[in-house]
Amino acid sequence: MNTPTQELTPPPSPSISPSIDRWLLNTGIQTTALPAEWQVCPLDTFTGGDYDRNHPHWHTQCLPAHWQQHPALRHHTGKVVYACDVAAPTLAEVQATTGLAQVRAWLRFNGTFYFAQPYLNGHAYPIHEGYFEAHEYDVSAHLHAENRLLLEVDCPEQPNKIGKRLLTGVFSHWDCFDPTANPGGMWLPADLHYTGAVRLQRVRCHTASHNPQVAQISYALDLDALHADTVTLRWTLTPRTFQDSVQVIVQHRRVRAGGQTLRGLFKLRSPRLWWTHDLGQPDLYTVTLEVLQAGNVSDQQQFVFGVRQFEMRDWIPHLNGVRLLIKGNNYAPGDVRIATMDLERCRRDVQLARDCHMNLLRVHAHVDHPALYHTADEAGLLLWQDMPLQWLYRAEILPEARRQARAMVQQLYNHPSIGLWCMHNEAFFVTDTNDESRFTRLRTYATVFVFSWNRDVLDTEMKRIAQAEDSSRPVIRSSGELALPFGRKGTDAHAYFGWYKTYGTLADMEVVQRQLTTNMRFITEFGAQSFPNLESSLKFMPATIGEIDFDYLNKYHSFQGDIMANWIDWRSATTLQELIDMSQEYQIFINRHYIDRLRLRKYQPVGGFLPFMLIDPYPAVLWSIIDYWRVPKRSYYAMQMAMRPQYAFTVFEARRYRVAEPIELPIYVVNDAHYAVYELHLYATLRDPDGAELAHLTHRLALDADCPTREVDRLRLTAIRPGRFTLEVALTGGDHDTRQVYAIEVD
Repeated sequence: MNTPTQELTPPPSPSISPSIDRWLLNTGIQTTALPAEWQVCPLDTFTGGDYDRNHPHWHTQCLPAHWQQHPALRHHTGKVVYACDVAAPTLAEVQATTGLAQVRAWLRFNGTFYFAQPYLNGHAYPIHEGYFEAHEYDVSAHLHAENRLLLEVDCPEQPNKIGKRLLTGVFSHWDCFDPTANPGGMWLPADLHYTGAVRLQRVRCHTASHNPQVAQISYALDLDALHADTVTLRWTLTPRTFQDSVQVIVQHRRVRAGGQTLRGLFKLRSPRLWWTHDLGQPDLYTVTLEVLQAGNVSDQQQFVFGVRQFEMRDWIPHLNGVRLLIKGNNYAPGDVRIATMDLERCRRDVQLARDCHMNLLRVHAHVDHPALYHTADEAGLLLWQDMPLQWLYRAEILPEARRQARAMVQQLYNHPSIGLWCMHNEAFFVTDTNDESRFTRLRTYATVFVFSWNRDVLDTEMKRIAQAEDSSRPVIRSSGELALPFGRKGTDAHAYFGWYKTYGTLADMEVVQRQLTTNMRFITEFGAQSFPNLESSLKFMPATIGEIDFDYLNKYHSFQGDIMANWIDWRSATTLQELIDMSQEYQIFINRHYIDRLRLRKYQPVGGFLPFMLIDPYPAVLWSIIDYWRVPKRSYYAMQMAMRPQYAFTVFEARRYRVAEPIELPIYVVNDAHYAVYELHLYATLRDPDGAELAHLTHRLALDADCPTREVDRLRLTAIRPGRFTLEVALTGGDHDTRQVYAIEVD
């Protein structure tokens, strides 16, 4: 649907298309894949590219991979050298087949943790820093038909957790990762590609404006030319998800010798727009750009593109001018060994999010596998993209952070799924989230409420850079930045009331909602830990609860037992199944407590909410609703219900009540779908501790498209005896029926 009004027809809900092309699209005019099998050797120090092939510590490994995936390097941290022999076409051979007057060869590494220095036939190339950025080298002067390629890679530990040096985000410091894992290695493939005299290094496109007749597409091209010349740009836009004519745009531009950026516009006729799956079809184009010299293609790139505009108006999201409520989640790296992710695994994760009525995932404090972005593009799922910065860093990283912020924006620019950039997660004092001592909490509060170099200098500078690189998307300085009265405006909020004592109780949350409403407008983290289902738990802990080493689970599987004990008496569980049920019940309660209150305030001022988190990146006891083996917990299905587009619920204080104390139970309904829903039936039944019905109400109603939450009716309970009373709320006749049961404890 191209130009939706405020009321849209119901969108189709197909499964995600399997037809996603290879994500590595920086093809050149000819590409040679490097061998899959490499030799790898662990080192204490590098020796400048001079390594003995007969050294006994050489091992064979198929790449891409992390070196710790090799059994002999399972516990290695620090340095390795990779080596392989590469047979490649010579420049003369490529020149003969292409007809180009000049040919250049480029060695490209698409992702290496973390420092990398290549050597080709004994020639050293510059060291590259950064794990997610593709980096390449002009190897024309040193390429032969038979070649020896070495790559020195260093990924050191970061012992100083409040002065980190590497820009690796969650991969170096997180409470949701295997602490023994080191991500070092060549985690994405490398290749050798050839171009003419003009190298097309990067293409960036965005939608400057659109209407049903035409879309104005703005572009920026990074080129490297051997000499000044006039080139032809040939754009080919092929509909990817629908049937329509192919459009070709030809432009002539003058280039100078050296590196440069060309900017311009072209028009796309009768554009089909990219929508999130809950608003319509995520229509896509395949864009091919060829740079021609004297009629021959010097270089080319191909990428997937969607015509769309996204903005935040006072934290209320708008996609293509249409307001929508964001309902999403935080996405950890799909696996602590991110090299093992692929299109199939990413599709499964995205489908699980879609099935849970989510329209956005926050790529939490990392840049993910390229397959995730292509999957989200086709699935119609927005992404909140974090810079890989987590908690505190030393001041010396500022120049490199500037460079990598620019690289992140440029590399991911074309993906329509990326809605906004965020430059840092929680730029305040954290070393170990298990530590809630008074001294630690005071240090955290100090960095939250007073000056923080990370937030006020580093993040401010990175936000400026991201805005300069991309004026088409919102940019957030840091996530979890509180809005303070008569102080800073703040950003999105994190709300771990009911989990961390640093935040407080659920009663404290109610006070914040009333007194500091600004901090409830867009919440991007809340939740509680829970154990995976029994079958999955048994994969990393004993079946008998008395044999479980909970200190081991705390150290190696992220379990925060002391923190959980503040809210539920989990140590009283007599079986593992009882412990699983107890933890998942509390997680369900916490998640619904937040979601109900945020949906109640839809657009007043709430623009969206993202619980923490969707999936486990390794076997663990975490805040996730889906475990490492992608088995949904009961809390997944509870969240699926709480995020349904048509929803009925109540809100009352989460506390124990007294006998004879009146309790008001308002009944609310809301419709997030962008089409009206008619013939809905609302039911609410209040029952005593024995299950006997105390009160009942029914309503027949209709809900407008994307309507705000409204109160339909209310019940009142004045208990004459103690016990657990229940309120059942059900809504039928919409896209999905809902049935909620709320417990009311009376002493």
